[in-house]
Amino acid sequence: MEFLTNVNFEFINRRRGAYLISGSLIAIGLFSILFHKGLNYSIDFKGGSVLEVRFDQPVPVEGIRAAAEKADVGTFEVQEFGDPREILLRVEKSDASGQLGPKLLGRFREAYPERTVELRREETVGPRIGKELRGKAFLAILFSILGILAYISWRFEFRFAVAAVIALIHDVLITLGFFSIVNYEISLAVIAAFLTIVGYSLNDTIVVFDRIREDLRLFARKPYDRVLNTAINRTLSRTILTSLTTLAVVAFLIIVGGSVIRDFSVALLIGVIVGTYSSIFVASPILVEWTNWSTARAHAAKGKAKTKK
Repeated sequence: MEFLTNVNFEFINRRRGAYLISGSLIAIGLFSILFHKGLNYSIDFKGGSVLEVRFDQPVPVEGIRAAAEKADVGTFEVQEFGDPREILLRVEKSDASGQLGPKLLGRFREAYPERTVELRREETVGPRIGKELRGKAFLAILFSILGILAYISWRFEFRFAVAAVIALIHDVLITLGFFSIVNYEISLAVIAAFLTIVGYSLNDTIVVFDRIREDLRLFARKPYDRVLNTAINRTLSRTILTSLTTLAVVAFLIIVGGSVIRDFSVALLIGVIVGTYSSIFVASPILVEWTNWSTARAHAAKGKAKTKK
């Protein structure tokens, strides 16, 4: 990574293109959330039951699905749970809660009498609890962003805090839009991934901001946008190395982690990529826009004062 230690890529002057890319991705995601597929909430948020069933030998998922349909338990999903012998069933808002296990086991034994099957776990979440969890998940993200706004305002300046929060919202919206487009479930684990994304993106952004603050003191006479562009280039090596290391771990989780943590890992993967992008192309350019707006406003105020005189 030595080739990234003395580079001078142009980031700030290309911010309009970055705004277009970010705006397009957010618009596509919001369209999917609001008018197309919406968000696919898991049972954690909309209520239902989760059952873990284990067979003594692997059984085809299609056969399990056909047997579950005969049990008439309502809308459900079937997937392998790590081991091919273990099956996870998610049943949405069934009236047979509390009787689902015995009912499904009976159908499975009818379909596969030569197999031994056992119910290892059955959990039920009511719709009211799911609604409360959804509200608390939203509040968790909101309060974390407000706390970040207060901390960065104290640690740096208010404009830095606003830029960082906009970058965080940018990251969350793009990741959320991706989940809506591909119809992945939004579960408590995914909410945890979103909070992790917020922390990761914030850490990356603060490293860049700290360099910007230091360079503003050292090169006070240089144009503001040039100082910011230099600061981004000086932290680029660290940013890329950190991101690649994190992505390698997350990619490994996706490959070997199985379906149990797939959604969590995918959320982290998208979040790390988008968070790295936003720390370079979103957070710092917003500081330039803020400064340009403040300067133009100050000049306009001076012009009005001279006109009055």
